[in-house]
Amino acid sequence: MLLAGIVLSCSSPPRDQANQQSIQSVTPRSAKPVIVILIDSLMDEPLRKVMQQGRAPALKHLYDNGRYFPQMVSSFPTMSVTIDSTFLTGTYTDHHHVPGLVWYSDKEKRMIFYGNGPKEALKINQPQVVMDAVYHLNQVQLNKRTKTIHEELAEQGKESASINAIVFRGKTEHSLRVPPMTAKGTSLPEQIKVTGPSLLSYAAFAQLDPKNNRNTQVWKKYGLNNTFTAQDLAFLIRHKKLPALTIAYFPENDMTVHRKGPAETDGIVKADQALQEALNAFGSWDQAVKQAVWIVMGDSGQTTVLDDRQEAKIDLRPLLQPYRIAKLSEPVSKEDQVVIMPNERMAYIYAIDSNIGLPELVKKLQREDKLDIIARKAGQDIVVTAGNTTQAFSYRPEGKYIDEYGQSWHIKGNSELVDLDIQNKRIRYGKYPDVLARLYGAMHSHEGRYVVVTSKPGYELVSESSPTHIGGAAHGSLHEKDSLVPLLVSGTDTRPKTLRIVDLKDWLLQLTK
Repeated sequence: MLLAGIVLSCSSPPRDQANQQSIQSVTPRSAKPVIVILIDSLMDEPLRKVMQQGRAPALKHLYDNGRYFPQMVSSFPTMSVTIDSTFLTGTYTDHHHVPGLVWYSDKEKRMIFYGNGPKEALKINQPQVVMDAVYHLNQVQLNKRTKTIHEELAEQGKESASINAIVFRGKTEHSLRVPPMTAKGTSLPEQIKVTGPSLLSYAAFAQLDPKNNRNTQVWKKYGLNNTFTAQDLAFLIRHKKLPALTIAYFPENDMTVHRKGPAETDGIVKADQALQEALNAFGSWDQAVKQAVWIVMGDSGQTTVLDDRQEAKIDLRPLLQPYRIAKLSEPVSKEDQVVIMPNERMAYIYAIDSNIGLPELVKKLQREDKLDIIARKAGQDIVVTAGNTTQAFSYRPEGKYIDEYGQSWHIKGNSELVDLDIQNKRIRYGKYPDVLARLYGAMHSHEGRYVVVTSKPGYELVSESSPTHIGGAAHGSLHEKDSLVPLLVSGTDTRPKTLRIVDLKDWLLQLTK
């Protein structure tokens, strides 16, 4: 995902030092520093392939000196902002309140975009996208009652760092510098005040290494690249300024996989090349493993999208006729009845007209056979169905059925719709990992009356001007292809309580003690 705001300007970022931080000495500690390398859309099979081919020596070194878990469960929707919010807070969307990359706020009566495609960009208020992605996401919309790992470490008197991560809220005040030509040409302020970890690096907005502005040019996506991330991480290592926890985000693999498909490996090779710079900063790779705990992880997988444009796209608008659907280029009005917010292979569909019942929306959507899961709230229950069926499954928490993560559920109806294996009141998940908790989270993630839909593998959900990845790959759904990511751990013999991103926060806090 690209920050739309950084793409606004055609000018190079400023070469002064106003958006670079003074790096102070870190607090002494007994535990080894923990470094998390988050490689966007990293998947097990292509990772194994490049390591076997000898094209990813840095990752292979960590693999040979650590432990590897090929299937860790992501959050839902499987979109970066939601996953990162789950990672930082240790909660699903019902607690952290970041529903997806795009969603509709019933409270504010507007569509919210943390990023968008090129066609959408022509119809959306881009300064608003910047403020939502950079400021409101972290300071307003991420639930303030749900603490991030940066906030908890700060309360313990420990420092942490965030390098190029989208979600970064902490307790230290920072001023992010908007590139001057962008600020002058739009309604954006020259500086955006945020709270983050003690060390915050964010593309053209803020750098740790004074020389890293060379990686923030227009053609380098204003710093949203692997090289920028690696240089700031190496800077902390060389100057012995690593805090208790550093989260470093490598974004480029996601773009490569979107274009070329899930088997593509060039993005992993490039991430490995950037990782080598960080390992080299320790003097040797063996010293890197001895002196720090390394955690390499993906955030979501991706699923192949068919190369036939007409077949691959599921346009939700015809299914919802004759309702008046809100347009991107206009404010949502009282005359609008439905808002559609697609997140690639999932979508939120809002009934903003009180005269439209959610069962009506569901009935219309059931006509589309390519829809994998269709879900709505009914009182305390979540009711699930699918395209081309009238069967249903309903559930809610705190029942007699226990899943493989120790969560209890009351269930009723056709459990095949969510691929559950139930034996003696024990639930095992099939092709939708941790589906009950993840879907429940999305259904309670924000205010409003809405239906959640996901598409079957091969297909992508679209509405007006939605970005597509025809012949490439996409994510967003509950399916295992979108939901399972690898976890590589070196420098510790411990592991998280479960192999779910939602359980990483508690483990990381233990590692920093």
